[in-house]
Amino acid sequence: MYAMRLSPSLDLGSPKPGVPPRDPPRDSLRSSSIVRSRALPVAFGRVMVRCSSLDCAVQRRISALGAVGQDGHTLKEELDDSPVSVELEPICSESQFDRVVAEAQQLEESVIVVWMASWCRKCIYLKPKLEKLAADYYPRLRFYCVDVNKVPHKLVARAGVNKMPTIQQLWKDSEKQAEVIGGHKAYLVVNEVREMIENECTA
Repeated sequence: MYAMRLSPSLDLGSPKPGVPPRDPPRDSLRSSSIVRSRALPVAFGRVMVRCSSLDCAVQRRISALGAVGQDGHTLKEELDDSPVSVELEPICSESQFDRVVAEAQQLEESVIVVWMASWCRKCIYLKPKLEKLAADYYPRLRFYCVDVNKVPHKLVARAGVNKMPTIQQLWKDSEKQAEVIGGHKAYLVVNEVREMIENECTA
């Protein structure tokens, strides 16, 4: 059995009197039981930034700010909970139509009713534009759509709809107050509908 003798330079005991203790080597810190936060890469522009799990949410917010210049909708999606578009709720019967306008009257609110047809290309093109407009007024103003081929002709005649393309009507107090006929460019129709809403709702 061989005896091992430790060299004085490797003495791990207490420090000698008058000699300040030395900091532990970095290797010992790496192997210690200290729990370190997990680093996750977060993209900021073209630079990859590593952050702890506690800072990732903040970095995502900063990333959204950096992307605003490239996509105007990015900031709204990241920093705002409001919807970008709201699907037009379909009305499939006269009784449902009566219920919608009656509930709006009880709440002293207005509703927008979009009259359209599945065969009308202008209606199909204009619908997503109106759904984005509906998001601007959600939830205080609700948008509905009616396919003229799926409801009784009595209801269509009652609303005064006798031609296509799309007709947007504002109903309040169970009566039609104003309408816009969507026969021209989409952005002009959207602007006219917005103007109709502002005029009637602020009157």
